[in-house]
Amino acid sequence: MTTSTTRRTVLLATGATGVAALVAACGGGGDDSGSAPTATTDQETGTSAPAGQELGSTDEIPVGGGKIFKDEEVVVTQPEQGRFKAFSAICTHQRCTVASVSDGTINCVCHGSKFRIADGSVAHGPATRPLPAEQITVEGDSVRLA
Repeated sequence: MTTSTTRRTVLLATGATGVAALVAACGGGGDDSGSAPTATTDQETGTSAPAGQELGSTDEIPVGGGKIFKDEEVVVTQPEQGRFKAFSAICTHQRCTVASVSDGTINCVCHGSKFRIADGSVAHGPATRPLPAEQITVEGDSVRLA
């Protein structure tokens, strides 16, 4: 019996190989012990700045606005006088770094998503998930990662 290779067979085999590689790259590595991660890195956002690191001065964060700390992948906002919030600076839509804070929103220019400065919730899509909160402390006029 003679077997001939069809275009469909080649495409199916190539696709299956690609899917297997993708699954291998995205999966695994998980810890099934049920214990919480012990690293200071935020596992969902990838923020890797060390705890206690000074981000900047409260004077740098305008009331009703905020400041993006790109190296630390954190955006700090001041929705009301003296009330500071921090969120991941990585957009939940396609993982672009947000680009600006204005008119009460944190803005990603990659696809137009906007997040509210008070709670990181989605003000305008295509993002469907809020920006994850980051922990900060304000001591005097210093804003630090907690």
